[in-house]
Amino acid sequence: MPAGLYFVGTPIGSARDITLRALDVLASAEVIAAEDTRSLRHLLDIHGVPLDGRRVLAYHDHSGAGAQARLLQALAEGKSVAYASEAGMPLIADPGFELSRAAAEAGHMVTCAPGPSAVLTALTLAGLPTDAFFFAGFLPNAAAARKTRLETLRGVPGTLVFYESPKRLAASLRDMAAVLGGDRPAAVCRELTKKFEEVRRDTLADLAEALAEAPVKGEVVLLVDRARSGPVKESDLEQDLLAAIETHSVRDAADLVARMHDVPRRPVYQLALKLGKG
Repeated sequence: MPAGLYFVGTPIGSARDITLRALDVLASAEVIAAEDTRSLRHLLDIHGVPLDGRRVLAYHDHSGAGAQARLLQALAEGKSVAYASEAGMPLIADPGFELSRAAAEAGHMVTCAPGPSAVLTALTLAGLPTDAFFFAGFLPNAAAARKTRLETLRGVPGTLVFYESPKRLAASLRDMAAVLGGDRPAAVCRELTKKFEEVRRDTLADLAEALAEAPVKGEVVLLVDRARSGPVKESDLEQDLLAAIETHSVRDAADLVARMHDVPRRPVYQLALKLGKG
């Protein structure tokens, strides 16, 4: 296998979700590193991939600069290095970014054998819009910091996706209902691809109430629909157009106000022409 750094996607639940290419990379790489060495060795055993004397090196958030230096040294020696996080795609709320950047800056080939992702699996199952989404990772532990973070996400024009601990799920849902709006559609996706996979779809307020009374266990992905603005009144459009026409052409004023209210441009332009003539 050509020298370089190979990020390997691993199953998020069912061991059979690993790709054939991922198995080829893990079987052929001269050096193997993992966020959790025991779970990767177990995965290799399940699929009959022999180590043939190779060690599985630990590389995670607490492994220190020495672990990264060893992997970079192996790349400098012209070796192929495979890295797998504990589950899912490396770097997605998992270690690997610093290694990827350092390897690329040193001129080494960096590629990926893609695999399962809890984010994309949850988006597929949640029943919320998928044309645009924002992955926000884990929210802060402290309630005040969590609400502050949610404030910055309130107007994101896409489905919000979070990883969450089952112990904090009810509290996070309660804060989301307070900050984002209790009537926003949301989904709690739990234990994806595993035996007890579950998807709950409801409003933030109803999910917060239900989860407070009946806590859950397992890996959780939490999704929230984008903000939805109510119908725009023509009087509001007129007021904003009159203000915009003072400093812009009719065409530019219509473009500005249409974007501001997220409405089709043509009727706004027609109204702007009418106001401009007046």
